[in-house]
Amino acid sequence: MKDVLPDIEAWRASGKGVAVATVVKVEGSAPRPVGAALAVSDAGDLAGSVSGGCVETAVFEEAQEVLRTGTPRLLRYGITDEMAWDVGLACGGTIEVFVEPVAR
Repeated sequence: MKDVLPDIEAWRASGKGVAVATVVKVEGSAPRPVGAALAVSDAGDLAGSVSGGCVETAVFEEAQEVLRTGTPRLLRYGITDEMAWDVGLACGGTIEVFVEPVAR
């Protein structure tokens, strides 16, 4: 996994707000393990990954909201027959992702 800390430090040093999304739970098959992280700046920068691309866009959007409100969120992504065309994991597993702002 790409180390996101240098990106976070650089973004913060340039005055950008930063949120970090971390995989905190995996059920079944998932592309990334617990601890995988995606850092997002309020300018739209990205570093790392929580799903190998399956739900990155949705997590990015949630991270932007976390940056706007300052309120952390616990997100759950998976796939069911009812969700087949929604955002989810094609591999059939489920992940929980905690998104939190980084203190300035």
